[in-house]
Amino acid sequence: MDYLQKRNLTFLTIGLIFMLNGIEYAVILPTIWSYLQILEAPPYFLGLGLSAFSLSALLTGPLFGLWSDRNQTTKSVILFSNLFEIAGNFMYFIGYSKWLLLSSRLVTGVGAGAGSSIFGFLTRSTKAEERAGVFAAVMACRQAGLLVGPAFNLFLRLCDFKLGPFVVNKYTSPGIFMCLLWVLLQFVVLALYWDVPPISSEEGMAMVQMKEEDDDEEEALLMGSEEEPLPTYRAVNSDQLETSALSGTQPVHGASMLLKPFKGFSAGRELLREEVVVLLTAQFITLFNQTALETMVTPLTQRLFSFGELSNSLMYSLCGVEVILGFFFVRWLSRRVADRVVLAVGLVICCVACVWCLVFLCNPRGGYGWELSSFIIGVFLQLLGLPFVAVSQVSLFSKVTAEKTQGFSQGVRRSVGGLATILGPLWAGGLTNNLYIMLGMMLALLIMITVMTALSYDRLTEPRAVQSAQSSDSGG
Repeated sequence: MDYLQKRNLTFLTIGLIFMLNGIEYAVILPTIWSYLQILEAPPYFLGLGLSAFSLSALLTGPLFGLWSDRNQTTKSVILFSNLFEIAGNFMYFIGYSKWLLLSSRLVTGVGAGAGSSIFGFLTRSTKAEERAGVFAAVMACRQAGLLVGPAFNLFLRLCDFKLGPFVVNKYTSPGIFMCLLWVLLQFVVLALYWDVPPISSEEGMAMVQMKEEDDDEEEALLMGSEEEPLPTYRAVNSDQLETSALSGTQPVHGASMLLKPFKGFSAGRELLREEVVVLLTAQFITLFNQTALETMVTPLTQRLFSFGELSNSLMYSLCGVEVILGFFFVRWLSRRVADRVVLAVGLVICCVACVWCLVFLCNPRGGYGWELSSFIIGVFLQLLGLPFVAVSQVSLFSKVTAEKTQGFSQGVRRSVGGLATILGPLWAGGLTNNLYIMLGMMLALLIMITVMTALSYDRLTEPRAVQSAQSSDSGG
């Protein structure tokens, strides 16, 4: 199996991981409130349960990223983090008490922290010009999971039997279902995931080609033991590759090499630069507004249109289709225009959407037909802007931060997003009857990040000077 085949299978596995994340969200969210009510939990436990997942992911993301940066490996991080997904979903299946259910979401969130390592790996394994497209495809996989998740609920809600001492019903079945899916994923990762070398540098590609030629010669002579070539596919940074190419030996893996990615690294200097602050702010505001809207939509449709479970499921499915199409459109667009242009367009669309909702949804008039049309247009505009902002800010962030410490940097970015997913529902949860205040704050945040983006527009690009300096440093 050549390098490109291993790389493509690895990307396919990553897409599957993100799809399972989306499926898990889609099968657990619809029933968790009823589950908590059966366990006699007070209403605030719903907010705690939803926030617990984000909290543990927020705390563990930078740690997993640090691990992958130091060891230059992602496969072991994924296999380890998936154990928490398996354990957390099994705890959710057991149920027993509201505290165990809350703990299950905390444990499951630890597994989600590995996303920072995955984004770091994608950054190191893609060229700058293709990165936005790869990120868009990965994010679309999660949306695909959100779309197909409700289909699994159609048969999970029919479960009513015992599995040993455990009861399997429509509330506990999502837990054991996701537990089994994550177990199967472990085998997929073991079989189809490789820590392929980065190709973001010319040295990396040259090293890969040299190694592939050597491997072909060895296989022809020795009738092919596949154990020897494996170390050549271990993820190494450009410093290690160039050192190896010059010396003619394999990189030395020791304590000094584990710490080398962080040599001269300052978290404050790296993360407090103007362009990085702008992108982290965009990450926070995007997810804050998204989760606030998700919290507000169901009570709003119930109050205005008397939507039930079936109507809401259909609405979420249509929303999922729009978002997936949006991600693939952004994937196409990112090959033709700069990331900062995509970001600017997305922010303008989000501002227009928020203004529309303020004008037409806070005090709806004109009858059922007009109110429903206004709601559909508002939701359409909100979801239209999401892929533009989400993909462009992730792609730009990977380009303006150091490649060799991407895992840690992406962990910080995802932690900022995790904080937003905690605060967004808390903000919207108490203001579902005060939409002027809720949407007014969201619009103010959008205007703020739009102004920040306009003022820092010239800096929101890949720093060629920094790249040249890094190349000269690695050459020395």
